[in-house]
Amino acid sequence: MESPEPLKIAFVAGVAPGKWFHRWEDRFPEVPLASAMVDDGEQLAVLGDGRADIAFVRLPVGDEDRERLHIIPLYEELPVVVAPKGHEIQAFDEIPLAEVEDELFEYDGGPSERLDLVEGGAGLAIMPMSVVRHFNRKELRYRPVTGVEPYGVGVAWLKDNESEAIQEFIGVVRGRGANSSRQASVQRGQQEAAKERRAERAASQSKEAKARNDASRAAKAARGGRGGAKGRPAAGKGKRPGAARRRPR
Repeated sequence: MESPEPLKIAFVAGVAPGKWFHRWEDRFPEVPLASAMVDDGEQLAVLGDGRADIAFVRLPVGDEDRERLHIIPLYEELPVVVAPKGHEIQAFDEIPLAEVEDELFEYDGGPSERLDLVEGGAGLAIMPMSVVRHFNRKELRYRPVTGVEPYGVGVAWLKDNESEAIQEFIGVVRGRGANSSRQASVQRGQQEAAKERRAERAASQSKEAKARNDASRAAKAARGGRGGAKGRPAAGKGKRPGAARRRPR
């Protein structure tokens, strides 16, 4: 018997999907998971080219992507400004964006490379706290930055890919219980049970109808056996049709 295809999950740095993976393994041990961390720039591409069935992505995403994807926001992350060890941000508990805006640099690559640039003196970077903690660079320091919108994290999958495994995993992420009526496997079980009940009811009704028909035929047969003398007068009794009364002399 062939093993089922693994459900492919991608996630960006800073997202910790382990708790959902554990729940999945407890509930659906027969369906393996194949997971991989991807850079932010690849978070949606992996869905389009089939490398992933589901991706934990950093929000927001573009309007064009929203047209082809299901996206469910999950939570928000705190933005921090990252600087080399010894930078003056270490003297503060949090930093207003205006205080560090001139020192920021533009970079579209992955978070690890961006931290390399900060460490090398290219400037400061604003990133999600979870990402900075994930890479844990000893030569860098970070502080919460105000005046910046928090980073969102969501789960995404293609609208034209509605497999049962995907729906089950989304249910796990959203915290649905194993017996939730919104879980795909539960709905399938309910549909199969309803189909069985309909079949049983139809069979029962057919059996009852056959029994009624058999009883009706038996009753008709019984009446037919007694009906030869019914309604006919006994011999010697009654008058002949048309017989005239005799006149006295």
